[in-house]
Amino acid sequence: MQRSGAILRAFSRARRCSIWSIQDGKFTSSGSLHFFKQSRHGVNFRHWCPQSLPLQSASLVRLYSTSGFPEHVMVDLPALSPTMDVGTIVRWEKQVGDKLNEGDLLCEIETDKATMGFETPEEGYLARIFVTEGTKDVPVNRALCIITENESDVAAFGEFPDPGLSKGGSTPAATPAAEPEPVAPPPPPPPPPRPPVVAAPPTETAPTPQTPSPSTIKGERVFASPLAKKLAAEKGINLQAVTGSGPRGRIRKQDIESFVPSAAVPVIQPGGGPIAATGPYIDLPIEQYRQELAQRAVYSKQTVPHYFLTVDIEADNLIKLATELNQEVEGAEGGIDLSHFVIKAASLACYRVPAANSSWMGDTIRQYVHVDVSYSMQSEQGPVGPVIYGADTKGLATISREIASLSAKLSEGVLQPQEYQGGTFTVADLSSYGVKSCGSVITPPQACSLAMGALRETFIPDEDSDEGYRAANVFSVTLACDHRVVDGAVGALWLQHFKGFLLRPHTMLL
Repeated sequence: MQRSGAILRAFSRARRCSIWSIQDGKFTSSGSLHFFKQSRHGVNFRHWCPQSLPLQSASLVRLYSTSGFPEHVMVDLPALSPTMDVGTIVRWEKQVGDKLNEGDLLCEIETDKATMGFETPEEGYLARIFVTEGTKDVPVNRALCIITENESDVAAFGEFPDPGLSKGGSTPAATPAAEPEPVAPPPPPPPPPRPPVVAAPPTETAPTPQTPSPSTIKGERVFASPLAKKLAAEKGINLQAVTGSGPRGRIRKQDIESFVPSAAVPVIQPGGGPIAATGPYIDLPIEQYRQELAQRAVYSKQTVPHYFLTVDIEADNLIKLATELNQEVEGAEGGIDLSHFVIKAASLACYRVPAANSSWMGDTIRQYVHVDVSYSMQSEQGPVGPVIYGADTKGLATISREIASLSAKLSEGVLQPQEYQGGTFTVADLSSYGVKSCGSVITPPQACSLAMGALRETFIPDEDSDEGYRAANVFSVTLACDHRVVDGAVGALWLQHFKGFLLRPHTMLL
């Protein structure tokens, strides 16, 4: 009866997922696979939901009827993003004994990208929690909790042993989920740091014994001219560190003027490294998302050959057009600003120069048909790049609405992984910080990243003006390119098209 009940509940889930059929004891449906296997412990169940379903619902669920315990469901930590290997249990929204309805928020999980809510995959009662709040680096497929059907069975699981990470032998269906994701392999560990020159063996770095001048021996009188002493006091130079060129090592004016202080040499302890600063400090814990950002930045700078191209763009026509368009769509949330023009122009320039909308795949260069722009936004944990999919096919009003919606989700902490993964080109807007220009780090496997600076008023040449120049609003953009994919001339050509679209905004309609 227990085994048949488990199959019926799994059958209901298959019915809700898609069109289904039953063949040889296996449920199949469009976009989903449902496998059932009878073992000596009961029924094991594993399902893969189609890509259109939220990642939170694609959790690993194992059904058990273990000897000595009532029938129950084991819930494992799912992979909430393609690059997720471990997660942190931030908070449990339900406690042992609580009633669970399908769709209730079970707990909050911090991934390598964001903190997301994890919905309960089963109805019933929470009978056992294996991972406490605040536990970090919990591996994917690790058992999180137990759900039982009847409230009266909750007490029976008080001493249930922690099964830990699911194994291929005990839970055959969990094997595919334990395989490493081929989409984004973890970056290789950084090479060991090169030892500084000052850390070389003393026999190599120690200066050869020389007869020191009287001015360099500590405790002895320093011979220096009055002018040399005055200059040394003004420049903050220790006379004992200066070698005099005058008679008997006397320090003269030219010795002070030509003196170059030696680089600060860290004190080396025998068998140890440089001594740390002794002043007060605070060690801040590194969150998982920050660790992931650091690894990706190091991986990008070590493996992607960056080069940078910068141009200045006059923005007077854009400002005038944005004002007119905002009057037409008065009352619309957010409105149209300079960054929306930049996103649209960048996507059209990628359409004109497909090499900038490509990826280095090792043995091939992959060119994408549509331009999916990752628009970098700053969050409390660090930068996040929500994606404007198909930006080359969307108008300015649509781009403006999508950015406003994504920004609101980011602020509320409900941004989903599918909303910030899969970009083919990145735009970073640093104008609000007053930065003139910036060279951004390329996000692999993308080939280009564009950073825009703040708007500033300056003078530009003008042949029609009597003075030969005029005041104009200008901003700078810097294009970072992967030299394996985008040659220097190709990057310059991309900037030509990009600048042309912004100088003549009406051409973006063609």
